[in-house]
Amino acid sequence: MARYAYARRNNQCRQKKFSEFSKYFIWTAVALFIIMGLKGLIYSIGPDEVGVIQRFGKYIRLNSPGLHAKIPFGIEKVTPIKVEKIFKEEFGTGRVDSPSSINMGENRDVSLMLTGDLNILDVRWIVQYKIKDPIKFLFVVRNPQTIIRDVSEVIMRRLVGDYTVDEVLTIKREEIDHLAQVETQKILDEYQTGVQVVTVKLLDVNPPDKVKPAFNEVNEAKQEKEKMINQAWEAYNKAIPKAKGEAERTIREAEGYSLDKINRAKGEAERFLATLNEYKKAPEITQKRLYLETLNEVLPKVKDKYIIDPRQSSILPLLDIGKRGGEGQ
Repeated sequence: MARYAYARRNNQCRQKKFSEFSKYFIWTAVALFIIMGLKGLIYSIGPDEVGVIQRFGKYIRLNSPGLHAKIPFGIEKVTPIKVEKIFKEEFGTGRVDSPSSINMGENRDVSLMLTGDLNILDVRWIVQYKIKDPIKFLFVVRNPQTIIRDVSEVIMRRLVGDYTVDEVLTIKREEIDHLAQVETQKILDEYQTGVQVVTVKLLDVNPPDKVKPAFNEVNEAKQEKEKMINQAWEAYNKAIPKAKGEAERTIREAEGYSLDKINRAKGEAERFLATLNEYKKAPEITQKRLYLETLNEVLPKVKDKYIIDPRQSSILPLLDIGKRGGEGQ
């Protein structure tokens, strides 16, 4: 009997402990359930995000930044979408920066392109974009990052194929950037991706490594050709204007000489006519004046001078007019 009573008391103690443990477990489960419910009830949307709310997978509404509440226990699901962040897709570099951080496992061959003059270039570029319509971005298309990459690659290959290698390397890069952005945005809008292309920019354009030496030699030859052409033009620009200036100066001198001769001839003719008129009025006086003027002009130029009297048969004593001009004689 003592043993039976002892066993009964032990059994009652175990039942009491089990009952207390059951109550404790139930209350703990209820508390955890309440905590999980509260945790799923309240959520926060960042300042650069919008929240897309789904109820049993169906889109219900959008929520702005801040604290919000939703139905917990998986009934409503919230997906925050960064609508202010600028995402970037890189091509030819092996790096990808996208909303889902998907590693595309990109091969460098994506950057090898054929130009319009059948040359191969290693073209590396980036596409920067924003999510302007989170609903389309989530629900209309599947894998929007893949679509962006495929569309951008197709457009860039076509544009590079429209230009020569020299144009892609130098003067047409900005034009290609602009056309690629416009056409990429047009196609993405047709696909309803909900993406706004911010910029498309060529980062690096080079010939492939295997043909770089030959390409550099061609470039050096072209540069040498351009150098020789520029030097020739420089010599031409120096010689031709100088020759034109000399020709112009010679022509002006000839015209001046011609004008001077004509004016002198006209002046001589007028002077002769004036002298002729004076001669007709007084022939002897005019004749003597002309004679004296001529002697006055000629005698200073004569070194030795001899004066002879036509009535004498011998030479008169010499007058020393050659040394002192006849002064004091």
